Amino acid sequence: MGMTTDVHVRDLRYFLAVAEELHFTRAAERLYVSQPALSKQIRALERQLGVELFHRDRHSVALTPAAEALLPHARRVLAAWTDGAAAVEAVRAAQRSTLVVGMSTSPGRGGLLPAIRSRFTAAHPHVTLRLRQVSWDDPTAGLADGTADVAFVWLPLPDETRYAWTVLAEEPRLVALPDAHPLAGRAEIDFADLADEPFLALPPAAGVLRDHWLALDERAGRPPRIGAEIAGTEETYEALVAGLGICLVAAGNAPLITLGGVTTRPVRGLSPSRYVLAWRRADADRPLVRAYARAAREAARAGSPPAAR
Repeated sequence: MGMTTDVHVRDLRYFLAVAEELHFTRAAERLYVSQPALSKQIRALERQLGVELFHRDRHSVALTPAAEALLPHARRVLAAWTDGAAAVEAVRAAQRSTLVVGMSTSPGRGGLLPAIRSRFTAAHPHVTLRLRQVSWDDPTAGLADGTADVAFVWLPLPDETRYAWTVLAEEPRLVALPDAHPLAGRAEIDFADLADEPFLALPPAAGVLRDHWLALDERAGRPPRIGAEIAGTEETYEALVAGLGICLVAAGNAPLITLGGVTTRPVRGLSPSRYVLAWRRADADRPLVRAYARAAREAARAGSPPAAR
């Protein structure tokens, strides 16, 4: 009986049709196969099981004791398989109608998120948007490990060729410092005057993004001093107030940490930061990914002040 493990669902379906119709031609019609193909398949199943399943003569088909024994089990297996296939289809349908949006801090920026949501939902009312908060350890906010379909992230991204994005905001990098800091009194600060200060750094796992917020490109090869590591907004605020270091912050995120005791100042000599909605290039043709990206582009355009201002 070692062979029985290889019986296919199809074989059981053929067996069941013949057992229920007790007629090869009618069973073949019910299965949409030719009668010779059905007979051949049943003979193969009999060989595999090592028993005869049907007594055939010119006028009738009857079940053998082996077929009688197999029948209830074949029904159960087929019913379970039908249920299993339906469960998979339900998950597929749910996946098609759920979009997971990754982010590490709320996008804020004049209500960008609700503006995107309302545009997207107007076009796709039956789709569920799931927001997924991701720690600063993962600069891709869930894109790299597949836990997010689209994500609000900062450039640069590690392994950048895997992703495509649309820029939502290009903002100056400000410096955040405790109110009592000697440089806090200046209206604008040269980056050269900040280079030797202790900086708050993202976790090492953040890679190129950690480097960006430490302004590695602007340091001409001199390594930064790390005052503390930060993995979230509250932690950043606490570290600033405690005087553990200063940090760069995008203009749009400044309100998250200037809560009292912390101030931000413009910095000369720094490139701007770019906040984007990103997705995996492999998913670029997924309709929901494209629709969300389109909604994000439109919302960003509608919300951005004219350049002339």
